[in-house]
Amino acid sequence: MNWRQSTFALPLVIGLLCAVGLFSALLGDGWWDALAWLGLGVPAVLGTWPLLRRPRQ
Repeated sequence: MNWRQSTFALPLVIGLLCAVGLFSALLGDGWWDALAWLGLGVPAVLGTWPLLRRPRQ
């Protein structure tokens, strides 16, 4: 695998999750809401995960 492909793979997946979450939030109710929560919640958790870890001693 090329280093450029591995460098941009995770940000691309996170961006696609955000786009799917935002798009599904606009579409409707019911399972669209669940998809929106998942699509917007996973990137938020991934972004705050390093802040929530305890420092090693």
